[in-house]
Amino acid sequence: MSNHLELLKEDYTISTDTARLNVDVIYQYLSEESYWAKGIPRSVVEKSIANSLCFGVYDNNEQIGFARVISDKATFAYLGDVFILPTHRGKGLSKWLMQTIHAHPDLQNLRRWWLGTKDAHTLYEQFGWTRINEDVSKRFMQKHNADVYKR
Repeated sequence: MSNHLELLKEDYTISTDTARLNVDVIYQYLSEESYWAKGIPRSVVEKSIANSLCFGVYDNNEQIGFARVISDKATFAYLGDVFILPTHRGKGLSKWLMQTIHAHPDLQNLRRWWLGTKDAHTLYEQFGWTRINEDVSKRFMQKHNADVYKR
């Protein structure tokens, strides 16, 4: 018996089955089209998939979107690498993807979720995400190697 989540909506599917993922599509988008992971090595993409809860979005069997969550499944989750391919945008798929992620049984009652975005704030705000206010941002720290994929 599979523990994978699979939801259908018209010709689209969202699945957490990593065996369905098309790593070529994910790698190509992240390494060439995304602003946050440009130049990422394929081996890093593969390792990130292996160590995350992944959500693939499919048009029939063709992968057209992706997101992954890094979590202890008890207190914290980081949402990353979220995308819908440009030719499939404007169809409500990113909203459906966010609804699916937030409803996942392993991601309930977490104390904190984090993500980073340069341009999709309005999407996430529809699902209760807020920008970190100045007081809270003073408590959190980061170790950031912005050029790690440029070596």
